[in-house]
Amino acid sequence: MSTKDVKWMLASAALWLGLAAPVGAADGDITQYTLNNGLRVVVKEDHRSPTVAHMVWYKAGSMDEFNGTTGVAHVLEHMMFKQTKTLKVGEFSQRVAELGGRDNAFTSRDYTAYFQQLQAKDLRKVMALEADRMANLVLSKAEFDKEIQVVMEERRWRTDDQAQGKLYEAFMATAFMANPTRNPVIGWMSDLKSMNYLDAKRWYDTWYTPQNAVVVVVGDVQPAQVKTYAEQTYGKIKPKALPERKPQQEPVQEGVRRVEVKAPAENPYIIMGFKVPKLENVLKDRDPYALTVLAAVLDSYSGARMNRELVQTQRVAIQAGASYDMTGRGPSLFYLDGTPANGRTVEQLEADLLAQVDRIAKEGVTDQELARVKAQLIASQVYKRDSVFGQAMEIGQNLTIGFEVEDIDRMIEQIKTVTAQEVQYVAQTHFDRDQLTVGTLFPLPIDPNKKSQPPKGLTH
Repeated sequence: MSTKDVKWMLASAALWLGLAAPVGAADGDITQYTLNNGLRVVVKEDHRSPTVAHMVWYKAGSMDEFNGTTGVAHVLEHMMFKQTKTLKVGEFSQRVAELGGRDNAFTSRDYTAYFQQLQAKDLRKVMALEADRMANLVLSKAEFDKEIQVVMEERRWRTDDQAQGKLYEAFMATAFMANPTRNPVIGWMSDLKSMNYLDAKRWYDTWYTPQNAVVVVVGDVQPAQVKTYAEQTYGKIKPKALPERKPQQEPVQEGVRRVEVKAPAENPYIIMGFKVPKLENVLKDRDPYALTVLAAVLDSYSGARMNRELVQTQRVAIQAGASYDMTGRGPSLFYLDGTPANGRTVEQLEADLLAQVDRIAKEGVTDQELARVKAQLIASQVYKRDSVFGQAMEIGQNLTIGFEVEDIDRMIEQIKTVTAQEVQYVAQTHFDRDQLTVGTLFPLPIDPNKKSQPPKGLTH
């Protein structure tokens, strides 16, 4: 029995018993408040172990960048581990390690987040550290010039030397014309080469302010004590005025778009994306939930349609999949992708992938499939909430893209109500070929002497 099938069985029990978290989970009480400087703080109690996850989320990602300085959000994330007015270069992470904790950060299109996991008794210490770099970061030319080299090497490793990474980058730049979703989070290489520490400082001065951040604390804590800590640390920071965010609306697509990439790779590959609705109103929207279920029917477990039909039965693909994320600050795509089997072309696989969606549009889905994939979707929530870090991630992500903590459970309840008719309807409605973008990878010979290794100094 596969891991996916085991998780499905456990999740099924949780779903049909109406559980929102695994048996034995903590009380899950949530307390929220806003400091006088506009900083939002969310505390979720989980007393199963004397640990805590502390996260700071800034609503500032590559979605907020402009041409010329793409990648600056991610570059600043690296620089946040350098120096403050009170800490030497690298001392932040050293102090966390001395407390027996771990820390890191990540940047996406929608946000930049920083976290520490450690013993709950040391929470105030890391809150003080995080508040310090929110207000007192020191950006020097010397440190920036060293770190930008690390970021450029990271880009080479993750994208320039990866065939599918290069294709995905070209695919997104083709699918979108005006919206910043078209730009890679790590930035275009030409922008990284011309970037300087003043670009990073402007980004920091613009977006790193209390009213543009959310602090999430999950673990063995008391909300009143956390509030006191927050007021003693973050509460001392003066807010800065935030600039107006321009909408940067994407023009209507009026025909199929295609892009090809030739790069060293073992196999050809195809990725397809349809522009589809995203979730705006948690209780009123229906299509995003149905699209989520549709993606699960196609590809959420070993026996889902894409793998069963195209890989196991017809053997026309080595790999075939589907995915969709209904949330985010930018526009959404419904993805289909795959690698053709030997003797098959990417053009044939394109037709095969589309045929799976067309079949659901004509015939619908079975009750058994519907029940199973709903359980799969709930499983992801069950396992996410089994760790303090997973819970903190869930809260931070939703708050920074515009939803409320209460919406997390509401989304789960809405998914439970999706019908087979709704799944068939979205398959019929949202796969207009004029809204399709296709990216194709044509493999070139691989240099047997070339080795791809992570760049030195890459920790974020």
